[in-house]
Amino acid sequence: MPEDVLINLSRHKSDPTLNGPVLFFVNPGETGIVIREAEQRNARRHFLFHSNLFEIPSKKPVYWVGPALGAPMAVMTLEKLIALGAKEIIVYGWCGSLVKSLKTGDLFLPNWAISEEGTSVHYPVHERPESNGSLRNALKRNLKKQYTVREGPIWTTDAPYRETREKVKKYVAQGVMAVDMEFSALCTVAAFRNINLAAVMLVSDELWDINWRPGFQNKPFKKLSRDVFLEISQLLES
Repeated sequence: MPEDVLINLSRHKSDPTLNGPVLFFVNPGETGIVIREAEQRNARRHFLFHSNLFEIPSKKPVYWVGPALGAPMAVMTLEKLIALGAKEIIVYGWCGSLVKSLKTGDLFLPNWAISEEGTSVHYPVHERPESNGSLRNALKRNLKKQYTVREGPIWTTDAPYRETREKVKKYVAQGVMAVDMEFSALCTVAAFRNINLAAVMLVSDELWDINWRPGFQNKPFKKLSRDVFLEISQLLES
């Protein structure tokens, strides 16, 4: 028997129909860069909640959307994208490293997640949150030609200011390599809605040492983040 859900998203007459892959960036700090790049490409701009949705002119349909920080906002955005027809989503964001071998500036492709966020529990999916293996492998194969790429489990949390040393030790003991704020919820919704989703994350800070090591504040990191975003977009466009 279908669930008696009160609110169902749908496509309105003024909404675009998404018939190609979507590059979904979550970090608000990258909004200005993405908008400038989209304007240079003469992209058509739409608004989606607090996010921007761009139709990117290319050989085949490609879309950029964001920002949407944190699991609740990211899931609201994802649900609307699915309602507009999206079936393949690449999430681009930043993550914190929990292990010494994962350095600031490396690329991390999470394969499965431990959820410490409150959104995914509302979706009746019983498997652990996992990204789509085919999408993830294709990204890894192409990105490792230019970047240091690692793959492994991630911890998703709603409370970045409650990332304690005890939690880091506990999750590292379970093989977890990084931490973020959206991945587990996005994977859960992707499984529930039967669409393909994978993520590429740029390591922005390191939490494995006694002291926190932020690396996202300098200009080289910001340039690297822009370059990675555009590289992923180019892969989707080709």
